[in-house]
Amino acid sequence: MKETWKFLLMIFAFLTCFYFPLEMLPFRNPVFEAFALVQWYAREHVLLCLVPAFLIAGAISVFLSQASIIKYFGSQANKFLAYGVASVSGTILAVCSCTVLPLFSGIYRRGAGLGPATAFLYSGPAINVLAIILTARILGWELGIARVLGSVVFSIAVGLLMHLIYIKEERSRKNTGALLAGEQDSSRPLYQDVLYFTTMIAFLIFANWTKPQAGEYGIWELMYRAKWYLATGMFGLTGVMLISWFQKKERTEWISSSWGFAKQIMPLLFFGVLIAGLLLGRPGGEGLIPSWFIENSVGGNSLEANLFASVAGAFMYFATLTEVPILEGLISSGMGKGPALALLLAGPALSLPNMLVIRGVIGTKKTLVYVSLVVVMATISGILFGTIAD
Repeated sequence: MKETWKFLLMIFAFLTCFYFPLEMLPFRNPVFEAFALVQWYAREHVLLCLVPAFLIAGAISVFLSQASIIKYFGSQANKFLAYGVASVSGTILAVCSCTVLPLFSGIYRRGAGLGPATAFLYSGPAINVLAIILTARILGWELGIARVLGSVVFSIAVGLLMHLIYIKEERSRKNTGALLAGEQDSSRPLYQDVLYFTTMIAFLIFANWTKPQAGEYGIWELMYRAKWYLATGMFGLTGVMLISWFQKKERTEWISSSWGFAKQIMPLLFFGVLIAGLLLGRPGGEGLIPSWFIENSVGGNSLEANLFASVAGAFMYFATLTEVPILEGLISSGMGKGPALALLLAGPALSLPNMLVIRGVIGTKKTLVYVSLVVVMATISGILFGTIAD
């Protein structure tokens, strides 16, 4: 009964955010911006981004063999394979800094090492192929190439540093034996698990395929026109596989695990998005920190400008691909090329809601170290790129 009330409360909160008539409010200030950002997030990201991500995370924790995750992503796994796969995962998953969280939580709690898991956490929202193409086309090929190289190197470097900093704890985590207790490999053939997860990820990608810019045709336009046919097809295939290949007990555990991720992550995301909107507003809106202050603080290529861009980007929330038009506006207002790259490397991979959830998964200290590594490396990369570009 308690779980039912929690579920109904979350549904009520979502519907309130989705349908609340903000245009009828008499005030226009940071409080309005905060609620407007929450409503935008509820309408654009919950149903098609977060819900599929929760279901994928639940499937990872139930259907995917724990022994397999430890084999490929555990602390004793082949480092080249583990970090190589984690660092390029973003080219497949077109997710934002919040949508990647259930997936990160799923593989980490299933036994992935801290290093590969944080490499995946950074890579997921940082280097999806659509964002890279859009960056190069709108902001220039220099920033596009720098973003690709920086993101791949960042994900590997951050993961390796997190592993080295907490290497004793990682060894202890493995030696406890808790990760392997009672685990049995699935009796299903490997190809069935691979196909099942492929269709789930494909649905997530197609359902969130963004509309190309006006006048742009080609494969991206065709994919956008066919997105709902493709998404519906993937959804149907997923359902057929779920019924045909998985037992009823597994399906029940899958729903229960997905609900567990939702209970943990959704409240933190709600408050995180609310606070981010209050402080920074929406694109085109004003929060407590005015946009002119940000624009005036990121000119040139000084240490202060790059550090400010990294920190501001780390706390702002960027939906998938929205960082490019926002950055375009900042550059036109005088933002330097170095700070622009710093924001690109820190912004899409981090946000205040993202940090709150990460803290719930790996703890406060590890979260602070992870965020600090991203900010410091983004700052240094911005200074180097700004020097070379100028």
